[in-house]
Amino acid sequence: MTTLPKAFVFDLNGTIIDDMSYHAIAWGNIVNNTLNAELTFEQVKVQMYGKNEELLVRIFGEGRFSAEEMAALSMQKEQQYQTMYRPIMKCIDGFEIFAQHAFDNGVAMAIGSAAIMFNINFILDGLNLRPFFGAIVSADDVAISKPDPETFLKAADMLGVLPDNCIVFEDAPKGVEAAANAGMQCVVITTMHPKEDFVSYNNILFFIKDYTDERLVSLLLSH
Repeated sequence: MTTLPKAFVFDLNGTIIDDMSYHAIAWGNIVNNTLNAELTFEQVKVQMYGKNEELLVRIFGEGRFSAEEMAALSMQKEQQYQTMYRPIMKCIDGFEIFAQHAFDNGVAMAIGSAAIMFNINFILDGLNLRPFFGAIVSADDVAISKPDPETFLKAADMLGVLPDNCIVFEDAPKGVEAAANAGMQCVVITTMHPKEDFVSYNNILFFIKDYTDERLVSLLLSH
């Protein structure tokens, strides 16, 4: 390990806020009611990783939509999600306290998300979280989304921290895989996926239900 400061890189949706079911409902409305895909909720959920455009290509194939059409569908989905989630928007239990402790201990923090900035801004400003984060990497900032490591490597670079000195917080298997590909250890929060979905990854420090987990203190004490 280097003497550079330790950093935490957080995924956003499902990791800082427990909102993935609202994304799934919004995607279900788009792919089934608008585009007639006839997928089940579980089938939609499986496809929910990476950029919005990547999801559309996985479901409907290359060439089905123009870039403009995908951008419009993406925005339509995000607007539906925000309308549903705005009235109940809140952080996962304990997050603000944990983030404040990390901040006070000089731990650099970043957002590394496959969301577009429209959604990231919605959450960070809606919950007044922006001051915690020294870097934000969105879907717009990378060529290929998770499980490619670019999102997390870019976040580390922006913070001036080497990858092996970063700990990633994730809720999805593809995100944990991206952390592994970046050479980073990971804490997994089980908002959307059970522990069994992560058995193939060896870069997981531990699993948490929320940020009141006492094991998180050890990450700050070891800083």
